[in-house]
Amino acid sequence: MKTRNKNRIKAVAILALGLLLGWLIFGGSGQNDKEQAQEEVSEDTIWTCSMHPQIQQPEPGDCPLCGMDLIPLEEDEGGDPAVFVMSENALRLANVSTMIIGTSDAERAIRLNGKVQVDERNSYSQSTHLPGRIEQLRINFTGEKVSRGQTLAQIYSPEMVTAQQELLQAFAIRNSQPELFEAAKTKLSNWKISNAQIDQIIANEKPLDRFYIQADVSGVVTKKNVELGDYVERGMSLYEIADLSKLWVLFDVYESQMAWVKEGSKISFTVNSLPGETFDGTISFVDPLLNAQTRVATARVEVNNKEGKLKPEMFASGTVQAAPGQTVENEMVLPKSAILWTGKRAIVYVKEGNGFALREVNLGSVLGENYIVKSGLSEGEEVVVNGAFTIDAAVQLSGRPSMMSPQGGSVNTGHNHGETISGDAPATN
Repeated sequence: MKTRNKNRIKAVAILALGLLLGWLIFGGSGQNDKEQAQEEVSEDTIWTCSMHPQIQQPEPGDCPLCGMDLIPLEEDEGGDPAVFVMSENALRLANVSTMIIGTSDAERAIRLNGKVQVDERNSYSQSTHLPGRIEQLRINFTGEKVSRGQTLAQIYSPEMVTAQQELLQAFAIRNSQPELFEAAKTKLSNWKISNAQIDQIIANEKPLDRFYIQADVSGVVTKKNVELGDYVERGMSLYEIADLSKLWVLFDVYESQMAWVKEGSKISFTVNSLPGETFDGTISFVDPLLNAQTRVATARVEVNNKEGKLKPEMFASGTVQAAPGQTVENEMVLPKSAILWTGKRAIVYVKEGNGFALREVNLGSVLGENYIVKSGLSEGEEVVVNGAFTIDAAVQLSGRPSMMSPQGGSVNTGHNHGETISGDAPATN
């Protein structure tokens, strides 16, 4: 019994000794390390939240929005504050790529969008030459082909019956009053009644009560304006007929492109319904007037469509090669993907050392997928052409001058839930 008590006392003593030695060796080291880490941070260090970078305070603590520990705001040691440095990992994640710009001579290639339309010169309005009621329609739907001289409709005309009776009466007294007979014939001729039909009326000695309207041209019916039983007046349009063997392709030309799209410019275009097939043409006319609503003019291309591949209203996408002599000589060009637009300002990011600096540029006209650079960049500079928006987002979070904040400062990231907090005084709702 005594031996067991001695063993217990001995074990307790060893445990107490171990705890004492542990405290002497490691005790207070965590607190000392924390205090030492804080002492290593400069008194001028700004503390921020990794989730809410708009929080910036002069001393450590907890984020007033999410409760996370504040961390020191990273600063470039001895670097240019206008240059933003990103880690290699961040650059890879943002898929940032750059290119060195230079000057060169290049022809302009302008992208245009348009639509296939009927050639207005080959569009005809088939009208009736006499008044009456439509008794029969031979063409009943749009898209139907017609040939010149083909019967389109049959009309009953009371006025024509009266005119024929006058003709027969004038024919009976033609020897004594030849002028009256000629006037009656002329009246019918003005209604497109042929001499053969007039002779037939005289030979039958009775008027015709039905007359046929025949097609004046060949083509395709693009619009049907009447229905069976309608009463039509002289000159009223019955059908719209178009010859589709020749068509127009009308392309929209914006104001910035008008100086480079001229009559005689060559153009290659494609249509969605004919993949892999390219059509070539020449711009035959450029509208001298600008549409007040759309702010575009129209460039016309005449195309041969004897095979019938193209249909009116098809969408077309074309590329215009500038007229001879219209080239870009010793001009710097910049891809559209490199440019960040802020309304009137155009922004790019230029690589300087290990970082990127914001640069405002002045751009000229469009050159295909590029812009001409008038000022703001120098030949040989390396410009971000992919990932510029991601870089600008990181710059905004750091409080530096950026696309949307030219003067720099904290930005609203959307995580402050309606609160704006900066400095050492938290804001309250």
